[in-house]
Amino acid sequence: MTKAVILNKGIIASIIGPTGPEQRRLANKVMEKALNKAAISFKNITYIVSTGYGRINVPFTDKQFTEITCHAKGVISLFPKARTIIDIGGQDVKGIKIDDTGKIIDFVMNDKCAAGSGRFIEVIADTLGVQLDKVGDLALQSKNPAKISNICTIWAQQEVAASLARGVPISDLFAGVHYSLADRIIRMVNRIKVEEAVIVTGGGGKNRGLLKALSEQLGHEILVPEEPLITGALGAALMGKEIVEKAKKNHTPLKTKERILEEIEIL
Repeated sequence: MTKAVILNKGIIASIIGPTGPEQRRLANKVMEKALNKAAISFKNITYIVSTGYGRINVPFTDKQFTEITCHAKGVISLFPKARTIIDIGGQDVKGIKIDDTGKIIDFVMNDKCAAGSGRFIEVIADTLGVQLDKVGDLALQSKNPAKISNICTIWAQQEVAASLARGVPISDLFAGVHYSLADRIIRMVNRIKVEEAVIVTGGGGKNRGLLKALSEQLGHEILVPEEPLITGALGAALMGKEIVEKAKKNHTPLKTKERILEEIEIL
């Protein structure tokens, strides 16, 4: 997914859309949608920061920061008492430890294997023919969560399919899948010594079944932003705002790219 946040005194527009293969073209389309939503023109934008895996594919960005930095900045602005961030995306899972100022103390990431990310649940949902946005609620209906022993996504697919054929209820299968993923996530984030408040961001923050499994196994209450998908983009906007304010304070020129939004050919 590609997200954009336009910030003034607060968020004046945010956009979330599928990335697709043509990231450089998409950056322009997402920006145009955000500008339309905010009812402003591109020349009204003072500074642009990009983040995430696709940050190098935003041709009009003024500055780039890692997603770790931006997630920390975005989360601490929403939850001042946040100390641990668990970002659960489709590609990977990140655990970030921060102090009371939002400074990063430590972080850990999985090895980008599908079994340790939201992709694991997506694959199982496809296997069972269930829409992804329904799997969390299905898991909450379980009375006897199935035990998913395989940690490899491919083998887990076969295990789930075989269990379904034996008559195991689909709600129990999804509960088992969520507990299996939660177990791997917790094993990873415990390496940074989890402290409250614990904030979950990313697509995983919209899955109530996964949040329940995480909370139970972690032994901590879990908090989720109103829109857990935009915390990285929000953090990037806040980083840009700080750069602008610092330049004004020090009376130094603000270095930006020429403000032209145009179709970029794929190289």
